[in-house]
Amino acid sequence: MSIKKKREKKLYGVIGLGRFGFALAESIAKTGEDVLAIDKDQGKVTSAAEFTDNAYRVGELTRESLEAVGIANCDVVIVAIGDKLDTSLLTTMNVLKLGVERVISKAQTADQGALLELMGAEVVYPEHDMAVRLARKLTAPNILEYISLSDEIDIVEIKLTKKTEGKTVLELNVRGAFGLNIIAVKHKDKITTDISPKTVFSADDTITVIGKKESIRRFREYVGV
Repeated sequence: MSIKKKREKKLYGVIGLGRFGFALAESIAKTGEDVLAIDKDQGKVTSAAEFTDNAYRVGELTRESLEAVGIANCDVVIVAIGDKLDTSLLTTMNVLKLGVERVISKAQTADQGALLELMGAEVVYPEHDMAVRLARKLTAPNILEYISLSDEIDIVEIKLTKKTEGKTVLELNVRGAFGLNIIAVKHKDKITTDISPKTVFSADDTITVIGKKESIRRFREYVGV
């Protein structure tokens, strides 16, 4: 039985329930959105049925079989098959031909990603991205979290040190000296975005800044993280 199009929530299709695909499908379901989960392994489909009513075993990922389970009704489809190039490309092509508005495909290599992009899909590199995040955490432990917006711009959370204790936003002069903008401050368990030049920092505060990677590096050196 396939899913009908009439829905209030968005429908996310996840094709391939390996570690990445399964975790992605489960995480989306936990947000309250609808998930259509597909895999050729019945065991994985049975496990996915614990968090979605729309889990299907599909042996061959043809256009017809995908249409039969309702992939064409999805707002977003993630093709979480990266280890088999031919399957990844053919499945992505079939999903695109079904008219899905947004298709995101997992890739393991730059060449695979380039082919998927030429077909019209967005591309993610989960293994690469995870490795980069781990490397940053290991080499810069005071950077608690970061989002890379482009090759030049990041958003990062930085834990402050005693060097900044008692200083105000005006005195620290993050924008003038480093070209960074503070978008949030966490003091103990309270997060605020209402930041004024008179805001005073404590040694254990965490600030979220946006700016160029090089500027963030210089600021980290300044505060000693």
